[in-house]
Amino acid sequence: MNRQEMLAGLIAQAAGAGGDLVTLRAIVEEASELGAERVLHRMGLDDEHAHDDLSQLRQLLAAWRDAKRSAWRTFVGWVVSGVSALLLIGLAVRLGQAGLLR
Repeated sequence: MNRQEMLAGLIAQAAGAGGDLVTLRAIVEEASELGAERVLHRMGLDDEHAHDDLSQLRQLLAAWRDAKRSAWRTFVGWVVSGVSALLLIGLAVRLGQAGLLR
């Protein structure tokens, strides 16, 4: 018996018996599992390679985050170096105009 048939049977049982708590919980559980199976099938993650695929996607996402973090750190480092260079050039010009660098 597949999940759809089991769900249909539980719904028929609930309709006939008035739907006690155990039957309603079983309906919810079967419907949830059936929905999860459909989603995995539609996403192409219902085969034996799905675990490996998800593992590779996680690794790719981690690598992307590391690269993004590294790029931001590099950018900030360049900005700090540029501002420092400008300050040193400005200081040299001021000291040169005051006659201290001759």
